[in-house]
Amino acid sequence: MKIAVTSKGTDLDSPVDPRFGRAAYILVVDTETLDHEVLDNKENANALKGAGIQAASMVSEKGAEALLTGYCGPKAFMVLDAAKINVVNDVEGTVRDAVAAFNKGELSFADGANVEGHW
Repeated sequence: MKIAVTSKGTDLDSPVDPRFGRAAYILVVDTETLDHEVLDNKENANALKGAGIQAASMVSEKGAEALLTGYCGPKAFMVLDAAKINVVNDVEGTVRDAVAAFNKGELSFADGANVEGHW
């Protein structure tokens, strides 16, 4: 399964970035092999508006089935939901730790956004 994890760096030992739309990077990780692709999110992070929507589209295009992040706003959540991408909010630690917790079934999918827009 491919999942997307917001990250402050480019490797699995980087801390999870609590922001979704304005995260520095988004890592798309294969949960079985831990192979990953780094998505540079600078363009979205510096956008005046629509960062979450654009990041959600990018994640969808990469075929991720779930997103692990700290905070996801309502518009981004709506786009992810429409793309059938499950969201896990309030994720902390490293990307590697987040993927391990996901694989163990320790994380729950969110029912909605956990922050107002423009966070």
